[in-house]
Amino acid sequence: MKSEHLEAVLSGISNARIGVVGDFCMDVYWALDPAGSRASVETGLPTRAVREQRFSLGGAGNVAANLAALGVGRVAAFGVVGDDPYGREMERRLGAIAVDVGGLLVQDGDWDTPAYIKPVEGGTERNRIDFGGWNALSDATMGRLLDLLREELPRLDAVIVNQQLAPGLHTEGFRGALARLCAGNAAGRRIPFLVDSRDFCDSFPGAVRKLNDREALRLCGGKWEGDDPVPFHEVAASARVLSSRWGEPLFVTRGGRGMAVRDGGALLEAPGLEILGRIDAVGAGDSALAAIGSALAAGFPPIVCAEFGNLAASVTVRKLFTTGTATPPELRTALASAQYVRRPDLAQDPRRAVHHQGTEVEVVAEGLSPRPLTHAVFDHDGTISTLREGWEKVMEPVMVCAILGPGWKTADEGLYREVTARVRDLIDKTTGVQTLVQMKGLVEMVKEFAVVPPEEVRDEHHYKALFNREILAHVRSRTEKLSRGELLVDDFTLKGAVAFLKRLHASGVVLHLASGTDEGDVKAEAEALGYAGLFEGRIHGSVGKLDVEAKKVVLERILEGIGRDGADPVSVAVFGDGPVEIREAAARGGRAVGVASDEVRRWGLNPRKRTRLIRAGADLVVPDFSQADALLSFFLLPREAGGASHGR
Repeated sequence: MKSEHLEAVLSGISNARIGVVGDFCMDVYWALDPAGSRASVETGLPTRAVREQRFSLGGAGNVAANLAALGVGRVAAFGVVGDDPYGREMERRLGAIAVDVGGLLVQDGDWDTPAYIKPVEGGTERNRIDFGGWNALSDATMGRLLDLLREELPRLDAVIVNQQLAPGLHTEGFRGALARLCAGNAAGRRIPFLVDSRDFCDSFPGAVRKLNDREALRLCGGKWEGDDPVPFHEVAASARVLSSRWGEPLFVTRGGRGMAVRDGGALLEAPGLEILGRIDAVGAGDSALAAIGSALAAGFPPIVCAEFGNLAASVTVRKLFTTGTATPPELRTALASAQYVRRPDLAQDPRRAVHHQGTEVEVVAEGLSPRPLTHAVFDHDGTISTLREGWEKVMEPVMVCAILGPGWKTADEGLYREVTARVRDLIDKTTGVQTLVQMKGLVEMVKEFAVVPPEEVRDEHHYKALFNREILAHVRSRTEKLSRGELLVDDFTLKGAVAFLKRLHASGVVLHLASGTDEGDVKAEAEALGYAGLFEGRIHGSVGKLDVEAKKVVLERILEGIGRDGADPVSVAVFGDGPVEIREAAARGGRAVGVASDEVRRWGLNPRKRTRLIRAGADLVVPDFSQADALLSFFLLPREAGGASHGR
């Protein structure tokens, strides 16, 4: 989704009028603090002390809250609450965000407001306490609710139906009446009904559906075991069957893998967004549902609705221990830094790899044809040089110690494992970015775990200095061996990398080196390895500013500053082993070559890197540069004398 498309959607939904029919629930978070525990006078048992109680709208309430936060012109609620504190809190909160609660009815008996008490202790959510599991909708309440909805339909542009509780609002009688409204017209115009139903998706003829991949498979008689995502071919088959059964557009959510959209006979994909750091998926489906529904109400095509839904969900999953919402400013911020996940199924399944003419050059992009090459941008560490091989193992203890403080050696084992896992995840997801950005992420984690007192938390520059001290000592010991002749350049470069650079340079390709490492260090290491001269001064690295990303700046400079004024067209290829440079290339029309290098052996495929690079948008993936002729054939460059590609 481009920024102009987002602005068009936000403008359109500001005039939309949407009704929300469904299970209005309340999420209640209890922050437990053992320090407040006392022995009960009555039982002698230790009490569980609640330091803070927070409320958050859930179910249809969260859908309504998301619609209001998105800026929808009018939101009307249709549902049932109990005559209890949670019901009153529900009405108060919805009223505070300008949701019309005239259709939110109170049933005096046989109804507790569905509420989910979520105790949180030590940053971990404990067993839930649920209210509303035995609710019984009365005929009088159902009739009154349906009458109110019928009266309101002529003044609505869309209706969102939420069902997540089996005992409750969605009785057989209520579903039947709602289905008749869905199939009919409002004041001579048909308005879309968007249904998200856990148990009764087949009950609403004429409705647009939103469901997840497992639900889609189940409705087609299938089942998917385990935590792994449902493969796209299974999703596609299910969507085809359900679209034929229902005859309306269909949205199938796939978590981090995005969304599949069936619109008529076409199956489209809205890519997911890569999320760095910890996530909380609770409520993300409601955010996607609200965004899809609001865009449908404003008349946008289903694929745009899906892209808008993915963007909204990417905002709310970052909000921990709450069923969050996404506002227009948050959406704009998320879009500005959006990192889309490309070809997730292929990335996770190397069995599906297609290789070029029996070589190890994997062709990821379909229909990839050769084109001339004028400029080549290379990442450094892990793409050409292995001087910094093992930097992750250097960074990990620096980060863990920063989070756990001076007492890291004696920290609780469970906490130590959790911190270590989070650190590894951060390092894995930020490979290729400048070190300062990684340390900014570290600062946030130090604050989140709160082991270190607030006054002792340092900034990203301080933590970067600690890491640099360790990694430079690591590099220095290697360059000293190189200078003494104890080791050779080939011992610290990827297989065939230097020869590949020389061939490109000899063919007239302009070479650029762009790294997330400090610029002075990149230049010194390229000099030590003997190929700095091939870049003719075009070596760029971090300059100590978070808002200056060397790889992005270099690509912008090439693509926007060269080839103007009638000069020859520019064709750029970007070579790298990290997602950052691959995404930048894909976003700017350059050919993205992922180098899935094994930095220990310096040749052969690293499967984890392959996954990351394909998800980032690589067109080609190579393990190293040993088969240079096969790779260069995609850039119409001459083969080496003798013709054959060189194996290992």
